[in-house]
Formats: sequence, C-alpha cells, structure tokens
Amino acid sequence: MPIADHTTGETGVSALRGEMRLAEPMSKHTTWRAGGYADRYYQPADLDDWADFLRASPHEVIHVIGLGSNLLVRDGGLRGTVVALHARLNDLRLIEQNQSGGLIYASAGVACAKVARFAAKHHLAGAEFLAGIPGTVGGALAMNAGCYGSETWEIVAQVEIIKRNGEIVMRQPGEYAIGYRSVKRHSEPAGTMEAEWFTGAYFRLAQGDQMQSRQRIKELLAQRVAGQPLNLPNAGSVFRNPPGDYAARLIEACGLKGCHIGGAMVSPKHANFIVNTGAASAADIEALIMMVQSRVKKAMAIALIQEVRIIGDARRLT
Repeated sequence: MPIADHTTGETGVSALRGEMRLAEPMSKHTTWRAGGYADRYYQPADLDDWADFLRASPHEVIHVIGLGSNLLVRDGGLRGTVVALHARLNDLRLIEQNQSGGLIYASAGVACAKVARFAAKHHLAGAEFLAGIPGTVGGALAMNAGCYGSETWEIVAQVEIIKRNGEIVMRQPGEYAIGYRSVKRHSEPAGTMEAEWFTGAYFRLAQGDQMQSRQRIKELLAQRVAGQPLNLPNAGSVFRNPPGDYAARLIEACGLKGCHIGGAMVSPKHANFIVNTGAASAADIEALIMMVQSRVKKAMAIALIQEVRIIGDARRLT
C-alpha cells in the first residue's frame, strides 16, 4: 500500500507490504495485559519492509516491541507508530559449525526460547539460559537480558542494526558499553538512544551435546515454573538487583508480598514480580511500582531501579 509521512502528509516513495492497524489496544500486545491504545500499530512483512517504512516516515515517532514483556504502556496510550517484530523478523539459521563450535544468526523477532532449542538441536552449548527469558532476541539485546547466571551479550559475536533512515549495518560488541541490564553504544550522543534498533544477532557457541543441552533447558524451565507467578499476567522482574543483593529479598523483607493497588499486586510467590490479578490498569501497576520503591528506600536506604520500560501518556488527550 502507498504510505505517507503521518506528520507531514507527504507521500512516501515505496509501498508497504506489512499490516497497519489504527487505534490498536496495547493490552493485547503486552504481557501485563494492561495499557492504552497505540495510534498506529505496524507489523512489517520483513526487514526490507521495515526499512521502507522508516525511510517513508522520517518524522514519525517509533516504538519497537517484541513479545511485549518487560514493558508497561500507560493508559493514555502511545502517540506515533508501534512496530511489532515478533513473528515478522523471524530468521533463525546455522551459519557455520566445526569441531569447536558454531555460529547462529537470529533475527530480532525470534523468541529467545526458540534460539535455545535451535542451538541444542545443533549440538551447540551456552544458549540454554535463553529458554528462561520471556522475550525476543531484539529485546534481549537492548537490555542485556539474562537469567540463571548468564547474560545475552556473553554469547554475542556481532549484531545487526537498522538506523532511523532505514540503513542496515553491522556492529561489534566492542562498540557497546555492556552492563547489568544495560547496553549503550560508546559513541552514542546524548538523546539519540532510539536512533537505531537491533534487527538481529550472531551468537558464537561452543560445541556441546544435544541431550545435555535439552536436559539443562528442561531444568531451567522447571525452576522458572516453580519460582515465578506464571499463572497471572506479569512482565517478568520489575526491578534490577542492586549490587550484592536481590530486589526480591528487599521487597519481601519490607513485608510487601501480596500488597496491591487496584488490580495490581506484588506476587506472593516472587516479590520482584507484579501481577495483574484481572483488571489492573497501567496506572495501578505504575503506582504499585512507585510504592514499592518508596517503601524499600525508606526502610533499607536502597533505591530500586526499574528493569521494566514504562512508555506512553498517563491520560488520553482530547
């Protein structure tokens, strides 16, 4: 379909092949199952189509999401266009393999758990932990997601990114400052963090044993089921662990397990999870996040830092 810059109304030079929706409820696309509407919601047909969209809409505000985990969209919704990559950028292939190991390429829209299973299938070890990350490769790269003692960037050999002008380039891990749940390009000027997005990654893995990797994945998933409130909508860990401690321990020590605001509740099963008990608004969840931060700060003199990303308007403007 012909496309036009939504800000200027000027017609673009390309035709889009993906699916555009208007006034899309983001509660359908976030794991918290809460939040307002996006003005526009675009699912690109593939990477070239996304590049066409960016080139044809140079003034559009862009929000990129994967599976919608680790994300809270406020009740007033999002201005601009949400670009949804899950199941759209889904290339997953074995690039090379020898006696010492192999190299896998995974697009940003591939679920992390799928990468873990794919690596195990090809007798490659080191990606098993990805089975415990409830998101896509793009999100895992953006925040250096990790669990069970491992982090995404430990196995990254190279990343592919798309710039705001639609140009696709490769970057090396050395170009980024990688920290705990933090990724930032060394040369990134202030205020330009959203000027480019991850579109894929090459993962370097050691030679392993298929059965051992599958068994490890099974054990990690069992551990996840036993320790996390997966029966209720949640966004994963809400806060980063402070140095030398655990956010969950601090929250529990403050007696906050089971505390709730509206339909949002600190999980009785895992204190670093906030669950939607059925009818939580994004405002309920955000208020509970702030309350937990305040109570822990007052009792423990420790400032908990959010791991979840909060975006959008608190109220819809009329």
